[in-house]
Amino acid sequence: MGSLFRSEEMTLCQLFLQSEAAYACVSELGELGLVQFRDLNPDVNAFQRKFVNEVRRCDEMERKLRYLEKEIKKDGIPMLDTGENPEAPQPREMIDLEATFEKLENELREVNQNAEALKRNFLELTELKHILRKTQVFFDEAENGGVVSQMADPSREEEQVTLLGEEGLRAGGQALKLGFVAGVILRERIPAFERMLWRACRGNVFLRQAEIETPLEDPSTGDQVFKSVFIIFFQGDQLKTRVKKICEGFRATLYPCPEAPADRREMAMGVMTRIEDLNTVLGQTQDHRHRVLVAAAKNIKNWFVKVRKIKAIYHTLNLFNLDVTQKCLIAECWVPVLDIETIQLALRRGTERSGSSVPPILNRMETFEDPPTYNRTNKFTKGFQALIDAYGVASYREMNPAPYTIITFPFLFAVMFGDLGHGLIMFLFGGWMVLKEKPLAAKKSDNEIWNIFFGGRYIIFLMGLFSMYTGLIYNDVFSKSLNIFGSHWNITYNFETIHSNRALQLNPNTTDYRQNPYPFGLDPVWQLAENKIIFLNSYKMKISIIFGVLHMLFGVVVGLWNHMYFKKKINITCEFIPQIIFLVVLFLYMVVLMFIKWIKYHATLTSEIRPSPYCAPSVLITFINMVLFNKPVHVNGCDKWMYGGQDGFQKFLVVVAILCIPWMLLAKPITLMRNAKKQHYQLNNHGAENGDVDGNVGAMQPTGGVVQGGHKEEQEDMAEVFIHQGIHTIEYVLGSVSHTASYLRLWALSLAHAQLSEVLWAMVMRNGLTREGWTGGIFLCIVFAFWAVLTVGILVLMEGLSAFLHTLRLHWVEFQSKFYAGLGYSFQPFSFEIILDAAQSTTED
Repeated sequence: MGSLFRSEEMTLCQLFLQSEAAYACVSELGELGLVQFRDLNPDVNAFQRKFVNEVRRCDEMERKLRYLEKEIKKDGIPMLDTGENPEAPQPREMIDLEATFEKLENELREVNQNAEALKRNFLELTELKHILRKTQVFFDEAENGGVVSQMADPSREEEQVTLLGEEGLRAGGQALKLGFVAGVILRERIPAFERMLWRACRGNVFLRQAEIETPLEDPSTGDQVFKSVFIIFFQGDQLKTRVKKICEGFRATLYPCPEAPADRREMAMGVMTRIEDLNTVLGQTQDHRHRVLVAAAKNIKNWFVKVRKIKAIYHTLNLFNLDVTQKCLIAECWVPVLDIETIQLALRRGTERSGSSVPPILNRMETFEDPPTYNRTNKFTKGFQALIDAYGVASYREMNPAPYTIITFPFLFAVMFGDLGHGLIMFLFGGWMVLKEKPLAAKKSDNEIWNIFFGGRYIIFLMGLFSMYTGLIYNDVFSKSLNIFGSHWNITYNFETIHSNRALQLNPNTTDYRQNPYPFGLDPVWQLAENKIIFLNSYKMKISIIFGVLHMLFGVVVGLWNHMYFKKKINITCEFIPQIIFLVVLFLYMVVLMFIKWIKYHATLTSEIRPSPYCAPSVLITFINMVLFNKPVHVNGCDKWMYGGQDGFQKFLVVVAILCIPWMLLAKPITLMRNAKKQHYQLNNHGAENGDVDGNVGAMQPTGGVVQGGHKEEQEDMAEVFIHQGIHTIEYVLGSVSHTASYLRLWALSLAHAQLSEVLWAMVMRNGLTREGWTGGIFLCIVFAFWAVLTVGILVLMEGLSAFLHTLRLHWVEFQSKFYAGLGYSFQPFSFEIILDAAQSTTED
């Protein structure tokens, strides 16, 4: 439990492992996840390390697995995830894994190549089938209606195509013989193809084209493409060559097409037979591919885990050093002190599993380095610790703000967000994520926003719970109030007075409120009052200051625990004491004035005016007059002061606060300077008392050189201490004022949230309640849906995010600045769980 309030105690250890047992021992430590290894070869290139070949083999195996995974996903085959965590295979098992992956990859690549060749052949036969069908139609039309003698300009729509029948052909001479080519081209290239033919051949060719209705599969990419059949008539070898070059340029595929109808029919029959055979072979090929992928899909998750564990082990072994005998590996690692026995047991298990007879040695080392910060967390505290670490990782053994944040964060959020209805929505959402934690975590969504919400499910749950509590205190439910106990305000006016006056105030003297106040929270009558904002302004502003001052005081006290743990007595006397006095005599005193005002000034049944609300002074004006040594303005019939001796006591408090400033500024540097001089004096006296020889040698040394250099360096250090202390003092004094004012955001956002909720109700929901009858019911359902969407989208999500960010700022700046340095670095153990999670998230991205 102590590590929750302060990070774990860490120690640097030296680890000696026999070469044969190193792999198994590191594997056990990876499963444990409690050791952070240091790189003992920082100057060695990654390609020159001992186990670089093994890492390359793992990279190659991982590449093959990614190829298999891509093919499995392409076929939509589900990959079996049993949730089991297989152990890292032994080094000798790598050969079997490599052989398995090699066999699967070669088999799959061969199947894919065969399938692609078959699909290409199938595509060609399908295109030839469509050509034979379409060209038969073209030739039938030519025999019936003639042949085009010249191609029309596609860019001129008014030009018509001239047809020449058999008589026209004979008139041109019996020797006239038209050649033709037929092929297939992508449908979107037809217009450009037609224009190029007309321009290159000067209109001396005739193009006929027809669309293929069904899409065809591209064997290379697997995409569905639309194509068209074309046939080009021309005369002469020169045009034939030109036409073929144009077809080649447009990537059109040409196919042989017989001139005789009988030959075309015979070829079509042969093509159909070959297509049927190809369909059979393709089906068998796809079945074989599917069987291979289904078998791989059952084991691919476990294979990935095994390969990544092997790779992580060898990558870690590359951080080790070899001893002189080349039989022992030496490592240095940070480990938690409480877990040393657990780590030794894991090393023992690894040694036994490897069959080695030499036990591993784990020695603690002394070091001047700052150890890493390790805060143990569970699924509940993990989210709150992440909020703290986002600002800065705590210095080693520094007080951890996370356990206090578990309570203060949702509470300060709820002060701003206080609404029972909106808090209930947030509470139910967070509770649903908590109850469905395991199935939701198993889905492993790659949606970043959802992962943020799910990671902070306990924060959302507590924020909703606390918001429900503050909503009850404010008596605010979707801008309405709950009249649970009945209002304790009584109306004493008669009927005529009420209807003849637009604005009336209820007198507390004539109600039961003084003797019997509303039991819990605000009286519901305030929801109907015209002066509700005036009352809530004063109420929420004061509680914001009260919570802020208490929060900052607690931060200063936590700093005391840091000073006591690190045994910095000088920080206690020169920093903590003046800081706490300064905060108490000014700002805590202002909080005390608020309570005095609440207790002393109230409505009474007596005729005495002095303790009545009429004489209640402004706490803010009183505080300003106190700091400026001004006297309050006298009001007739009222006392100037809230209690006897207030004037002198306040002057004393201000003087004490002013004296705390030089105390914070000068006490620590002066104390450090005296201590340094005292140590310097003791060293000189100790040197003089060592005898004549030492004394003569010291006397013979020149006054310059090392001694003067050390004195100059000491002066520079003291100047730096003065500068640092001056900055720290100015920051604290000015920060105390600005941070106290910063807590007023609790008041501002609370009022803004309540008013926005009220405006939404008045502008949207109230309109749905004005109509009657069945049409009114339908209209109310529509208006309610619109109001509900705006409530969740604006008041819960947007306002909730705004309140969350302001609460985060109050903790990071106003609270943690009083004690938290956050200059550490996090403990990053060698853990298979962390490595596998990171690899999986990278793959999903």
